[in-house]
Amino acid sequence: MYNPFSLEGKTILVTGASSGIGQGVAIDLSKMGAKVVITARNKDRLNRTFESMEGGGHEQIIADLCDIGEVEHLIDQIPVLDGTVFCAGIVKTLPVRNIKDDVITEVFDANIISDIRLSSRLLKKKKLSIGASVVMISSVSTFNVKVGNSLYSASKGAMNSFAKAMALEVSNQKIRVNCVQPGFVPTNILENHGMSEDALQWYAERHPLGFGTPTDIANVCIYLLSNASRWVTGSVFTIDGGYTLQ
Repeated sequence: MYNPFSLEGKTILVTGASSGIGQGVAIDLSKMGAKVVITARNKDRLNRTFESMEGGGHEQIIADLCDIGEVEHLIDQIPVLDGTVFCAGIVKTLPVRNIKDDVITEVFDANIISDIRLSSRLLKKKKLSIGASVVMISSVSTFNVKVGNSLYSASKGAMNSFAKAMALEVSNQKIRVNCVQPGFVPTNILENHGMSEDALQWYAERHPLGFGTPTDIANVCIYLLSNASRWVTGSVFTIDGGYTLQ
């Protein structure tokens, strides 16, 4: 049966796969027939993702993408890839006047520098096949900003710009690079952030279609990783349940 969205026979790397959107993406890609290589820093949580994946042939590799040595080890271990989904990231909320140098480094390292570093090495080591698809998980906060969210918004804005430039550079290899900007998807990254019930309710009331789930984001990634999107590159997809319409 014709199915341009099938991921059968594709090998895909998912970073930040131990929790949240990354975990959901990894599990759903496995359901679509992909061989998935998952990576994150926390061994126990990553293993829980691994045990929830369907099919066989998957791999898990522990790596801190902010550590150059561990990135090199990851690159050496992974096979040639047909796609990647960069999900690793952190949130830090504080006003600009209180931003310290170490926090700047922490947020940008986790949210964009690690992705740039990994992308560069994947290309240098020829770990992306001809026609591969690179998907980066950005955020609607790139243009729908909130007080105290300057570092996160700036790091994700940098991601969007980087993805467009990379898309142009690798187009001669038919490699595609796109970003997905989720709206509010309640995951453990927000729980760890200490968001109150009142804040959650505030956001819930501003999403016409309600809160999204990791699967809603995974479905867009599946499209971008599949042959159905072979003519799509340098694009930014906003998936937010109508949040930014208001």
